[in-house]
Amino acid sequence: MTPEQVALIQTSWQKVVPIREKAAELFYGKLFELDPALKPLFKGDIKEQGRKLMMMLNTVVTNLEKLDSLVPAVQDLGKRHVAYGVKDAHYGTVGAALLWTLGAGLGDAFTADTEAAWTEAYTVLSTVMKDAAATV
Repeated sequence: MTPEQVALIQTSWQKVVPIREKAAELFYGKLFELDPALKPLFKGDIKEQGRKLMMMLNTVVTNLEKLDSLVPAVQDLGKRHVAYGVKDAHYGTVGAALLWTLGAGLGDAFTADTEAAWTEAYTVLSTVMKDAAATV
């Protein structure tokens, strides 16, 4: 990822942080709309799951310029998701729900360049997760 992409993601994320609870709600609503079959994979409190998602995204976003240091944690996350029933095909749906949520939350601030940066970051990280999951 380029420094410009990292900056776009970090700047846009700062606008999401104040609405993170609503963003999590929007994300899971869209995710289950896109693929209702995913809902059973989430057995716990969805609000708590949303808090965890936002914390994880915050950690990733704030450490994007040190992407190599994130890889082991992201690999572990990918391996853990196998036990939850996550399949490779689910990553595309999650990415679509994430981008939709960012667009809904950021409005006009979700420019084409910002969307491209988020897409790149998600592609890199989801590929690391899928590759790690394949080793389980």
